[in-house]
Amino acid sequence: MRTIAEINAKIQAGRATVWTVDQVKAQAKELGIPEIANRVDVVTTGTFEAMEASGGMINLGPTDPPIKLRQCWLDGVPAYTGFGAVDLYIGAAKAVESPLETDMEERGGGQVIANLIAGKPVQLRATGQVTDCYPRASFETTITKDTINQFYLYNPRNLYQNFIVGVNGGERLLHTYLGPLQPQLGNAVYAHPGASAPLLNDPHLRLIGIGTRIFLGGGIGYVAWEGTQHFPLQKRLENQTPIGPAATLALIGDAKTMTPEWVRGCYFKHYGSSLMLGVGIPLPVLDERVIYHCAVQDEEVVAPVVDFSIPRRVRPTFGLVSYAQLKSGKIKIEGKTVRTAPLSSIYLGRQVAKELQAWIQTGKFLLTEPVAPLAMDRAFLPQNLWES
Repeated sequence: MRTIAEINAKIQAGRATVWTVDQVKAQAKELGIPEIANRVDVVTTGTFEAMEASGGMINLGPTDPPIKLRQCWLDGVPAYTGFGAVDLYIGAAKAVESPLETDMEERGGGQVIANLIAGKPVQLRATGQVTDCYPRASFETTITKDTINQFYLYNPRNLYQNFIVGVNGGERLLHTYLGPLQPQLGNAVYAHPGASAPLLNDPHLRLIGIGTRIFLGGGIGYVAWEGTQHFPLQKRLENQTPIGPAATLALIGDAKTMTPEWVRGCYFKHYGSSLMLGVGIPLPVLDERVIYHCAVQDEEVVAPVVDFSIPRRVRPTFGLVSYAQLKSGKIKIEGKTVRTAPLSSIYLGRQVAKELQAWIQTGKFLLTEPVAPLAMDRAFLPQNLWES
C-alpha cells in the first residue's frame, strides 16, 4: 500500500518509478501484477482526440469608456457574453457566422481557441448594452493571449470512458462527428483509443476525482467535475470495463500555458468544427488493484458498432467488437469485411503519456489528492416529447 503523499515525496527526491500504461500492458504477463505494483509508483495515460464539448473562457479587461458586452465575435465566430461586462466564452463547436449559409467557412471556435494558444492575433468585434456605468455601444480590436487577462479552457465533457464505432448501412454518404461514413458498410470509424484510454484504466474512478491534476493541452489542468452525459452505470464486462459510452470528465486549465502541439483546431466536413486535444492523467499505484486494471488489453475491451443511417436516438447495432479487432484494420459485419480507422491519434496519445512521464520523473509534476469523488450512480436521461 502507498499513499499519494509518499509517492510525491519520492517524486521530489527523484526516486519515483514512472511507467506509461503501455509499458504496464507490455510487461504484465512476463513480470506479473504483484511485481509491477511493487516496482512502479505512477502509471501515466494519455490520449489525443477530438473533444468538441470544449471551450475557452476569456476576460478582456475594461475598455475606455467601459462596455457591457452583449454580442461578440472572434474572427467571425460568435462568443457567449451573458456573464460580467467583459467576460466571454467561446465554444469549440461554434460555427463562424456568415450572411449566406453557402459562405460558411470550414472553421469555428476550435480554430479560434487553437490560434490564441499559438500566440496568433484574433480579431474581436463587439456590441454593448448602453447603461449609465457602461456607456460604450461597440468595440473592435485585435487580441492575443498576452493582451487579455484570464484565458482558460473549461471543457464540460472530455475523455469518454468508452465510445462507439460508427458505420453506415444506408445508400448515401453520411457526414458525422466521426467523419465521413461510407454507404453500404463501406468503412467503420472508432473515436476511442481503446485499452490505453485514461478512464478505462481506472474503471470505477477510484484514483481520479475532483481536483485531480492532469496534463491538459501541454499545460497543467485539473478535473473540475463529472462531465456532461456522465453515465457510470453503463453495462460492464467482468473486467469492469464498460461496453459503450460511460463516465466523462469536465476539465479546466490555463490556456496561456498550453502549446499548439497539443491543442489543434479541426473541422469535419458538413458537420462542423472541433478541437483536437491532448490529455494525460497520472494514476498513482496505491495497491495491486491499480495495476490489475492498467493491465487490461485491447482484446478485453469492446465497443458497440452503431448504424448511423437510422436517424433516431437509439440506433440499431451490429453487436460488439474488441479494440484489437478494430486496430487490426478490419472487422466483420454480417459476413462482410469492413475497413476500420481511428479518429483519435494512437501515436500522439502515447506521446502525451510519455511527456507526462517525463514531467513526473523530473519533478515538474506532482500528484494531487482528489477533494471529492466523482459520482458513480448517475443515470442517463434522454429527452422525450410530452403531449400536454
